[in-house]
Amino acid sequence: MQRPSSSWGVISVATLCLLLFSFLTHPAYSFVPTDNILLDCGATSDGSDADKRTWTKDSGSPYAPPISDSSSLGQAAGANSDPNLPSKVPYGSARVMTSSASYKFNLSNGRHFVRLYFYPSSYINMDSNSAVFSVTSGPYTLLSNFSPSINALALSQAYIIREFFITVSGGSLQLTFTPSSNTTNSYAFINGIEIISSPEFFGSDPSNSSLLVGSGSTQYPVAASFALQTIARLNVGGNYISPVLDSNLSRIWYEDLPYIYGAGFGVSYSKDDNVTIRYPPAVPDYIAPVGVYSTARSMGPNVSVNLAYNLTWLITVDNGFTYLLRLHFCEIQSEISKQNQRVFTVSVNNQTAQSQVDVISYASQEITSGSPTGVPVYRDYAITLPPGNGGRSVLWIALYPNMELKPQYADAILNGLEVFKVNDSSGNLAGPNPTLPPPPPPSPPIGNSPKAKSAGARGPVIGGVVGGVAVVLAGLGICLCLCRRGRKDEAGHGGAAGWLPLSLYSPTENGKSTTITTSSTSSGKTGTTGSYASSLPSNLCRHFTISEIKAATNDFDESLLLGVGGFGKVYKGDIGNGTKVAIKRGNPLSEQGVHEFQNEIEMLSKLRHRHLVSLIGYCEDNCEMILVYDYMANGTLREHLYKTKKPPLSWRQRLEICIGAARGLHYLHTGAKYTIIHRDVKTTNILLDEKWVAKVSDFGLSKTGPAMDHTHVSTVVKGSFGYLDPEYYRRQQLTDKSDVYSFGVVLFEVLCGRPALNPSLPKEQVTLAEWAVECQRKGILEQIIDPLLRGKISPNCFRKFAETAEKCLADSGTDRPAMGDVLWNLEFALRLQDAAEEANEKGADSVFIGEGNEEMPLAAGKYVDSTGGFDGLTDTQTTGISLGDSSVASGDLERMTTPSAVFSQLVNPKGR
Repeated sequence: MQRPSSSWGVISVATLCLLLFSFLTHPAYSFVPTDNILLDCGATSDGSDADKRTWTKDSGSPYAPPISDSSSLGQAAGANSDPNLPSKVPYGSARVMTSSASYKFNLSNGRHFVRLYFYPSSYINMDSNSAVFSVTSGPYTLLSNFSPSINALALSQAYIIREFFITVSGGSLQLTFTPSSNTTNSYAFINGIEIISSPEFFGSDPSNSSLLVGSGSTQYPVAASFALQTIARLNVGGNYISPVLDSNLSRIWYEDLPYIYGAGFGVSYSKDDNVTIRYPPAVPDYIAPVGVYSTARSMGPNVSVNLAYNLTWLITVDNGFTYLLRLHFCEIQSEISKQNQRVFTVSVNNQTAQSQVDVISYASQEITSGSPTGVPVYRDYAITLPPGNGGRSVLWIALYPNMELKPQYADAILNGLEVFKVNDSSGNLAGPNPTLPPPPPPSPPIGNSPKAKSAGARGPVIGGVVGGVAVVLAGLGICLCLCRRGRKDEAGHGGAAGWLPLSLYSPTENGKSTTITTSSTSSGKTGTTGSYASSLPSNLCRHFTISEIKAATNDFDESLLLGVGGFGKVYKGDIGNGTKVAIKRGNPLSEQGVHEFQNEIEMLSKLRHRHLVSLIGYCEDNCEMILVYDYMANGTLREHLYKTKKPPLSWRQRLEICIGAARGLHYLHTGAKYTIIHRDVKTTNILLDEKWVAKVSDFGLSKTGPAMDHTHVSTVVKGSFGYLDPEYYRRQQLTDKSDVYSFGVVLFEVLCGRPALNPSLPKEQVTLAEWAVECQRKGILEQIIDPLLRGKISPNCFRKFAETAEKCLADSGTDRPAMGDVLWNLEFALRLQDAAEEANEKGADSVFIGEGNEEMPLAAGKYVDSTGGFDGLTDTQTTGISLGDSSVASGDLERMTTPSAVFSQLVNPKGR
């Protein structure tokens, strides 16, 4: 579950207003569950989870089996310190069963959600790999030969939640846990059980039937006797919705970005301010919460682009079952209010499910008065997958424009997506455990290796990876690589050969991928998951061979060099079919090494957002460390601000770039399951694609945010001079507000058109953050703005932008706004600019910020059009990535005790 912001102590006025607005406008949902049980299995006292829900201990409860030799209570090893767990409850303890045992619940009749919580760990000194078991409920098999550890290793996530939808009859429900007879010393365990009564979502009423895909107009009614398993529940275009924000059913709605296929993310947006969500009679308010219908994802405004791609989500499912798909729709833009404005096709597994979806038309049929805009509707589809080989496959849900009726917009929209599995004829819902990737080649025997605990990665449902390696192996690998580099140098072959390949950092132990500690932090979290070649999903991160990299860069031809950063050189490349990429080749002499390399892969392979640079793949052959990214045709933001011959960016462009970067950072802080702190926000790490869309890049220094019960992460200081949060530097305590500070520097850099540090200036002006804030407080900030912007910025926009930047640079992190507030203020500043420009075009007396505040005409040059394209820029004017200034570790900061030492580092910056 998503962890809330770490700085609850001080809440901004904007945040308080938003919370108050949410409280006042949040509906009182009509359904109130009769049964609502939260059972903390293995616990000896009641406790609260990350969402402040109270869980009752099962010890001594009437539900749990008696504690005996076959049913014991156990504490999770390391559960208190694992940062990937949202809270200790219910994952800190478990009930362990060495033989068949049952929980029995007295419940009201009717549909119930049953949620099972698992955290693979060591309980009462039992091997977590031996936890293989089945779970049944009456005639239904929910899980069979289920291994939480295998699922954890395959999915690289911290814990597992399995949700089922079961009809209770006779007033009771029994859950039976049975250890597998096929596994030596097997046992079953459970950390938490949640049961909540639910309305009937899928009834036998034909109006509730699902359209069977691939069979014409055949309907698939869902009988009340069917049991279902929730496979996916996505808030499309929006953020994670916690159980307490759901419509009284405690469901979790995850953000949809990780499920989107390819680079076709489309555009996500929230409802217009003048649109109100109004549930019609046929769509009860418990179907989905307001938050689902208040956000959406569409294909975007570009017609030619939309006609060339499908907006597609991929859901991994088990073969041999029927799946129900519920698609939630709601038009939330005020300009979409008439039929035939947006018509599209829904396709499932390349079969047309529905060809002419018109959300406004559907909504109009459900209401008797008022506008159909803001009226939720949903459509259900069913598809049966053949058994195949009993394994898994991918379910494709695609939307694309249908132009047969000549709609006004060539577009498609989706607000929410749910996927459910239906039990087969034998009552089975269980699928096989995922197949683990093959382990890397076995390492030389090294005796007994100490194990290093792996934290696992972000994600909605599972947990921890075990492993370890010996220091001897690392030393041996270094020696081998150094010897190899020596031979290559003697033979006259250049190249970066001074690092270990990742395979040496991820050997196997008993046939399982393991991990190694690569750096120390005061928080104690030091493990990084190894064996990327075998563990990363191939559809998210491709493994390149060194020959493919050399072919793409013409053997690292210097004419293709885009720039040099602290990690190494960056080349422009072509990986076939005209696909242009940026290839970052690690320098073995760089201070940034295997940890940054691994961190970049680990972070970017699982983060997908329009405003984050996409990692295509990596190469670790021949001791190389190479990262392959999408090519950003317009290079870095810094290249367009100063010391450049490139056409100047207009004020509108700068605002939109800042807004895009803020969206990317806001996603890192709140949109992903766990807070991610970038730690190196600067203008060289904001890249611009061919349409001038801003994308945050370089995640080598990024770090997972603090655990639920902590306000910060204690860690050595890393970052870049001029952008470094002074509070983080002083206290070595990292929070998401450290990124906010760095972004405030970026905002002033954009406004003033000068570097964050300039040692050639007078002492008081060297540091832009200090100088700009001083000028802002004295009311003379307009005197130091970029001369190219004079006469281009409206006073109201200027005031809002400057105030936002100043607040970001507050000395105390608790006084800084959250990135969501920064984003809101920047978007508001853009609206103020739009209003002033519109008034100016109509002949009003509009004054723009400039010398003497005299009125000056708006820039008549380049601008970002409505499709995001840059008007009038030729290909010869574009450039690629070049990375700038210095990234340092705390040791460097300690050595640089005088201004001259600092300035000497800046004269010849290495960058990232």
